[in-house]
Amino acid sequence: MSSLRVKETMKKLDYHTPLYKDCIYHIYNRANGKEKIFFTEENYIYFLKQYAKYMGGLVDTFAFCQLSNHFHLLVRIKTDKLKLISEGFRKFFISYSMSINKQEKRSGNLFQRNYKRKIIEDKKYFLAAVYYIHANPVHHGIVKDFRNYKYSSYNSLIGDKGTKLKRDEVLELFGGKEQFINYHSEFRKGGLMDNPIIEDDER
Repeated sequence: MSSLRVKETMKKLDYHTPLYKDCIYHIYNRANGKEKIFFTEENYIYFLKQYAKYMGGLVDTFAFCQLSNHFHLLVRIKTDKLKLISEGFRKFFISYSMSINKQEKRSGNLFQRNYKRKIIEDKKYFLAAVYYIHANPVHHGIVKDFRNYKYSSYNSLIGDKGTKLKRDEVLELFGGKEQFINYHSEFRKGGLMDNPIIEDDER
């Protein structure tokens, strides 16, 4: 599938994996130490607003999840001007950090310095990554059923309201909305899969 194209030379993955146009990545980052990055409902909304402002023209977004001290994104790079990507993420993180610093009367870096990314190698990995991102609140003991979690893309992807997510493309890769829901339900029954390639040490 062209949307899941992977550079053939990339055999090993790490936190400094290069970003290539048309490739899909699982991107995640967390707060410094044991701090939080979200304190109020407005923070979750503002985070997505700033993400859309700085990254909307640079990436396509398939899925996301925001947790109190970290976040996950599943994106496709839309440009080969990688300096624009780096600058976009830098401005996004700085903008959000400045808002939280002002709100919480704190100073310094809110996020860990380097955001992490894993390239999505094929359709199977893509489907697993979408599920993993949506199931993360259960994985961390925040909720018992991820379908009830407000701050992920799950309900937006199965809903009918307008969205900036690549909803149609995601559902097509799963084989339709019903198959998307069934895929999540089957994994939910069995618990989160043990997939160190996705999970690594981001917890």
